[in-house]
Amino acid sequence: MARSVRQSKILELISTKEIETQDELVECLRNSNFEITQATISRDIKELGLIKILSAETGKYKYSIVDSGEQAVSNKYISIFKEAVISIKSAQNLVVLKTIKSMANSICSLIDKLNLDSVLGAVAGDDTIMIILPTNDQANKVAHTIEDLIRK
Repeated sequence: MARSVRQSKILELISTKEIETQDELVECLRNSNFEITQATISRDIKELGLIKILSAETGKYKYSIVDSGEQAVSNKYISIFKEAVISIKSAQNLVVLKTIKSMANSICSLIDKLNLDSVLGAVAGDDTIMIILPTNDQANKVAHTIEDLIRK
């Protein structure tokens, strides 16, 4: 499978599970039908800029996405964004994005990092994201901005 698909799955896994080790990540990917080696996972972790943080729930270290103060979005995340988003539609003062299964949370996090003007908030389900804006015009502008991002 393509690297971007595999890396999308990695982001999905670390956002839904507390994964402590590379071996555990390899096992989760293999259970999701990815043929993967530990060396490949190591490169993916580096490319995605993943770090280990202390889990508040278990007190163990787990993989997480780096959340810098600037909230910059790397080209790698944009590639994953392009692969995962299926459709973008505005409806009144909302923008609704459909994603591939189980990717909405990861993509919603990336939308937050884009710091789009006028966005009041974004909510994710399993494969749907709803972005809330104050007006219909602002919703249309944000929808076009996201579409332009995907086309680049």
